[in-house]
Amino acid sequence: MSVLVMKFGGTSVATLDRIRRAAKRVGREVANGHDVIVIVSAMSGKTNELVGWVNETSPLYDAREYDAVVSSGENVTAGLMALTLQEMDIPARSWQGWQVPLRTNGTHGAARIEEIPTDNISAKFADGMKVAVVAGFQGVSPEGRITTLGRGGSDTTAVAFAAAFDAVRCDIYTDVDGVYTTDPRITSKARKLDRIAFEEMLELASLGAKVLQTRSVELAMRYKVKLRVLSSFDEYDENAGTLVCEEDEIMESNVVAGVAYSRDEAKMTLLSVADRPGIAAAIFGPLAEGGVNVDMIVQNISEEGHTDMTFSCPVDQVPRAEKAMRDARESGEIDFHDLVADTEVSKVSVVGIGMRSHAGVAARMFRALKDENVNIKVITTSEIKISVLIDRKYMELAVQALHDAFELERAH
Repeated sequence: MSVLVMKFGGTSVATLDRIRRAAKRVGREVANGHDVIVIVSAMSGKTNELVGWVNETSPLYDAREYDAVVSSGENVTAGLMALTLQEMDIPARSWQGWQVPLRTNGTHGAARIEEIPTDNISAKFADGMKVAVVAGFQGVSPEGRITTLGRGGSDTTAVAFAAAFDAVRCDIYTDVDGVYTTDPRITSKARKLDRIAFEEMLELASLGAKVLQTRSVELAMRYKVKLRVLSSFDEYDENAGTLVCEEDEIMESNVVAGVAYSRDEAKMTLLSVADRPGIAAAIFGPLAEGGVNVDMIVQNISEEGHTDMTFSCPVDQVPRAEKAMRDARESGEIDFHDLVADTEVSKVSVVGIGMRSHAGVAARMFRALKDENVNIKVITTSEIKISVLIDRKYMELAVQALHDAFELERAH
């Protein structure tokens, strides 16, 4: 039998009525002849509640016990979904991570999947089980303890199961009906994409698009898992949603697939740093050790043996970045005149595999921003993306202007 993986996010299983609605979708796929692996998240808001309880009980908590508590939300949903399917006369049972077993490393709170043996679930399918309802976001460590995969881990769980079982597809049910050219809340012209390449989706996810978790797209790309993003609230349509697939499965695409943004960025500049071999390592080593996620990096031309180094990071990591740089200066690793933080910036990016074969994308982007009097502070590029750092107050204007400039409301 062919295996189909279906993942339901927290909003899709937020109430018993929504679980019943999701179960009907599962039942339809069983009727279509599939053995189904359902990955479920905790009911909407439950994980935050559990995390709150842990923090209230033990601010400096033991990460192993954190995982034991926080993973329980998915266990509840899995059991309720299995019961609902059984009430519909569909042979189903729930599986917790350790029962599969989904084997991870021992990094509690942010574990990485190492192996998903298929024997246990395949044996149950052979015995007549039609649906395996698996608690997402969790696994088991080499020591036999429950681990969790970090935020968005249920997406990663779903793709990993699709890869392990060679599934025909992995359907991610969420509260949006697909991947859009940009956030529809910012421009009403945003268009739902029928298909998007793995690379484009990976860039959009990493640049701020919240539809899919970055790790899940990386996994899908590596194992060539067809991903479909669709809404659990729309009426059934076998062609609904957005298919995330390989580039050669897309007949013709726009040069730019979408515009992404990250609202809460900060621009940090080290003024008058000694320009010498190893200075970049001396700066970015302490930042990495301090847990600062550095993104864009620009180094000015050296003048009289000194240079300025600018980088961006999430605005909530500015205190960590400042401490890391102060400590590095006090230890003698680096010397600089001043550290200036601009905490009122946002990052806006255009993404598209068509950039590889089309010239002039950067010129068009910069012209559109110039026409709206939006000043660019930092620019970075890759083969399929261009990102700029701008004043936060112009972020929505910039997204709208770029969406219009590349005519993303039209399928070319």
